[in-house]
Amino acid sequence: MPERAPLSPARRRQLIVGLVVGLIIGLVVSLWTGFWLWLAAGLAVGLAAGAIMKPPGEDEDSPRTPRR
Repeated sequence: MPERAPLSPARRRQLIVGLVVGLIIGLVVSLWTGFWLWLAAGLAVGLAAGAIMKPPGEDEDSPRTPRR
């Protein structure tokens, strides 16, 4: 099995921010509706958003066209 590279610090921060935002949104919605499973849904969405999004600064190898 090939070894996986460790997460970069920017990627780790992105996942943590996604979890924190999901926790806050899930907590607010669960308190507002009275249904506690919104907390788990908020965490899942926050984790997914943090995993899908590319951290800023990782697209340095992509060619940029100069603006005119």
